[in-house]
Amino acid sequence: MTRREILLSSASGMLAQNAVGAAGRAPVVNGAEHAWTVHDPRFPIQPRLAVCPNNLPDYDYSAEYLLSEMHTWRVDHVVISHVCYYGRDNSYPSYCVKKYPGKFAAIGLLVGHRLYSPSDPENAGRLERLIREDGLVGLRLSPIYNREVVWLNDPVCYPLWKKAGELGAVFNIFLAPHQVGQVGDMARRFPGVNVVIDHMAMIDITAPDEDGFGPLLDLAKYPNVYVRTSLHNPSKTKQPPFRDVWPFLRRLYDRFGPRRLVWANFFELLIMKELIPFFSAEDKEWILGRTAHRLYRFPAS
Repeated sequence: MTRREILLSSASGMLAQNAVGAAGRAPVVNGAEHAWTVHDPRFPIQPRLAVCPNNLPDYDYSAEYLLSEMHTWRVDHVVISHVCYYGRDNSYPSYCVKKYPGKFAAIGLLVGHRLYSPSDPENAGRLERLIREDGLVGLRLSPIYNREVVWLNDPVCYPLWKKAGELGAVFNIFLAPHQVGQVGDMARRFPGVNVVIDHMAMIDITAPDEDGFGPLLDLAKYPNVYVRTSLHNPSKTKQPPFRDVWPFLRRLYDRFGPRRLVWANFFELLIMKELIPFFSAEDKEWILGRTAHRLYRFPAS
């Protein structure tokens, strides 16, 4: 089932329950969507720069499309996770946040697979320009593409993380379960950098805890570590509402609490809002928006 099919099937039965409340309600923030355009010559997709050159799109998933989805799903803000198609060219997410101020925040791509080398001494300066001039709020680091090479917590990355702490940047981390310990090392060394673990660290829900989920739970001892739920990724059934992942979500909730969980992808909103049985009304305010609103520095309404 495609994302669009999930959206349509879910909306038909549940959208009416998701109406916007009165002014002053808690914000609703989608913690991650990609954005790109293939029809705007100002933002060409260049295979030589792409992190994923063999999987390029032939359709738009633009800022304007995201705005239409936000209207449909009654979402106030979206965090744009810069897509692999553009690689280290962060022009499009910068355009999105400047064109539609207050609607979007964005995290960019700079360091890692097919990007700048982690050892490049210019990385800290690039991050500063990305935030101060281009309007982004942080980076996505993806060691998952270098499963056999340890670079995330290599000392060569310390200047980048030090600069991130000075700037108040957010680092979203896309990694494999065996790499979770590297995040713990950096979260401890750089407590001023807020870290969001993407996709529940791509855990294998059929594996024993020691193979990934246990170390992920252990990251809760670092107050600067957050988790983005993305239930569809660890699910084995791949069928919404991804009930096979709910026991793991409950354990994350018990360890991290609602103020350090972030949801993402429009089709997950109604699952988190209407179906998860162990969230209180106050929990939902944080998970559905307050946490991400504060973390990604959206302006006060």
